[in-house]
Amino acid sequence: MSSRFAVAVHTLTLMAWAGDEPLKSEQIAASVKTNPVVIRRILCALAQAGLVTSQTGATGGSRLACKPARITLLAVHRAVEEKGVFALHRRPPSRQCPVGVNIESVLDDIFEHGNKAVEHVLSKITIKNVLQNTRSCVGTAKKSSDGEIKRLPTNL
Repeated sequence: MSSRFAVAVHTLTLMAWAGDEPLKSEQIAASVKTNPVVIRRILCALAQAGLVTSQTGATGGSRLACKPARITLLAVHRAVEEKGVFALHRRPPSRQCPVGVNIESVLDDIFEHGNKAVEHVLSKITIKNVLQNTRSCVGTAKKSSDGEIKRLPTNL
């Protein structure tokens, strides 16, 4: 499974949190806990989809290209994932097997319905919704890996 969608939503939510302040890939990577190269690849795909703008240089960085309420999770998914949620195996199954010869057409129908259902849900949720849900969690207690209770930061 790919985590590109989750990283992209995290990235866009962080940008929405930052408002007009441009964020560098290193800042985003620190929040996601990944390499800045991974973030730059995601940012490139998001920019191609018109969801973010980026500027190079010392005062550069990336920010949302439009209001968070206008960015649906479906648009994010389409920007960073190649196909729907479900996909067939890359190699065709055995044509000598009674299941193998028919399974692709059966699964195609199932996957089409599943992908449409997921797309419907993603089309109803925006980065603004994710940001609101994230903000509602700020200040709640979280247990760290060492068992210590810590508060989520109120600013990033």
